[in-house]
Amino acid sequence: MPIHSTIHITYYDRLARGAASARAGLLGLVAMIALFSVAAPAQADMRLLMFEEPGCVWCARWNEDVGGEYPVTPEGRLAPLTRLQLRDPLPEDVDLVSRPRYTPTFVVLRDGEEVGRIEGYPGEDFFWGLLGRILERETPNG
Repeated sequence: MPIHSTIHITYYDRLARGAASARAGLLGLVAMIALFSVAAPAQADMRLLMFEEPGCVWCARWNEDVGGEYPVTPEGRLAPLTRLQLRDPLPEDVDLVSRPRYTPTFVVLRDGEEVGRIEGYPGEDFFWGLLGRILERETPNG
């Protein structure tokens, strides 16, 4: 037996109903916008930190393999790259589980807090796979 659903659409003539109905409709619209604004989750601030140091052969390899294309990839748009020197002080808005010891070390931040890390550069395919797993786990729509 088929199930039928009915949608009723009622059109109001605001001029006929007067200014009071128009104000009530406007207030209802404002209330709906406010409700949906509050219910929508805020986009988290994602960043990818790359810790490097002069003379790092694997950092240079990452730069050749990935560095040029990273900013225009979906991953690069979701988690823009910030480069830091290994021995430099950390920015105040960065909270890491531990200080990196090796270069390159890639740290994914969500709202300034570490949520994932890749130590070393095992090659382009591994890098994209590992980064993809971290970002998939940390983004609401995976």
